Amino acid sequence: MPIVSKYKSDKVEKVIDEVIDVLEKHDAPLDLGLMVLGNAAANIINASLSPKQRQAVAEKFAKALVASVKSKDTSH
Repeated sequence: MPIVSKYKSDKVEKVIDEVIDVLEKHDAPLDLGLMVLGNAAANIINASLSPKQRQAVAEKFAKALVASVKSKDTSH
């Protein structure tokens, strides 16, 4: 079942492009980029949700990330 977003694809892509630009500006290698993005996700969850909601949202986020990676072509 496809996920329907309340955000327009062009807005999502613009934000992604800007985040990637920042990582590239800092010559962030893969591990640093993933660490930064993971910490940013944790900060957003912790700052925006009650402690009771955090684990469920983090688990949904992790599940969506795994599904997204699995659905992509594995060739480089």
